[in-house]
Amino acid sequence: MGSINQIALGCGIATVRLPMAKPSWAVVRAELPKAPDLYAERSVSISGSSSSRRRDLVFVVNPSGANGRTGKEWKKLLPYLRSRLGADCNICESLTSGPSHAIDITREAIREGADAVIVVGGDGTLHEVVNGFFWAGKPVTNYDREATHSTALGLIPLGTGSDFARSFGWKNNPYEAIERIAKGQRSRIDVGVISGETEEPHYFINVADIHLSAKAGYHASKYKRFGNLCYVIGALKGFIGHRNQDLKIKVNEGEWEVYPQVTALCIGNAKYFGGGMKITPNADPQNGKFEVVILQDFKWYDFVLKLHKLYNGTHLSVENVSSRSVHSIEVEEISGSGSIYVQSDGEHLGFLPRKFCILPSAVEMIC
Repeated sequence: MGSINQIALGCGIATVRLPMAKPSWAVVRAELPKAPDLYAERSVSISGSSSSRRRDLVFVVNPSGANGRTGKEWKKLLPYLRSRLGADCNICESLTSGPSHAIDITREAIREGADAVIVVGGDGTLHEVVNGFFWAGKPVTNYDREATHSTALGLIPLGTGSDFARSFGWKNNPYEAIERIAKGQRSRIDVGVISGETEEPHYFINVADIHLSAKAGYHASKYKRFGNLCYVIGALKGFIGHRNQDLKIKVNEGEWEVYPQVTALCIGNAKYFGGGMKITPNADPQNGKFEVVILQDFKWYDFVLKLHKLYNGTHLSVENVSSRSVHSIEVEEISGSGSIYVQSDGEHLGFLPRKFCILPSAVEMIC
């Protein structure tokens, strides 16, 4: 590989000459010190047979995640990570410096042939990294057209919610996650893509949602310093001024249907959102379909009385809750107010209308 190394400076990229011992996709923040001897005794090249080559792992860390806890836990974890994986892998640390930085890091890592991009953090960082697997509506590919491996997605859950990890039964245990990475077993997972009237496609891996739940998530994101309490605060603020709305829905390119008095509409590639709420209990990120759950004509007291059902996934039997399996769904509001919130993986995406499609087996994941 070449001797050009790109170092992330804020949201920009500065290209400088560095020794051959560091890979060109080893992205680190210039203003933050990296762990000592991070690249010591590492392989210069990934040439050779696929069975003997060292695996190049890029760890994308949001040091400010979970109110700073992610960065602290990462520093504690790094010595063990190096001792467990360093003999067989090239370990590269990439600290994000702001919104969307993880997207840029991921794209560069894939283009330069990294074996895996591994998220160290929560659903927000995971969401950005998944979006980094795509660019201009297409998957990002290795510069080396003759490469025999693809870049996998990995996860060490250390965030506030870590809802996606729950669908696989994974706990916020970094040592268990490192064992998964050491084994390196891969499985293909589905990814959702969201398109609007004018915007570039946006990708999600967990749950996209509309109206009240999306509004609550928007407010919750402002209170993450309070941990999981942020979801309670977000829900309370979301209820202020909330009105159920009539929506038009088109499923699998069929005919438009009207759903009156929709409180929330959730599109699940996986099962959980909102800090452990099992909102789309039948969703499976490996079955090539979304589960769509629609709540209609809910009042504030319905959430109080039925909250336990929403968390344990038994709400599908509740009156005014419906579920269906789809490959695509378009959603528009009837009133034309332009004020119905849309989010995916806890990230605010604006307002309706939107179209959601499944991309089956779009990404390889270390499972």
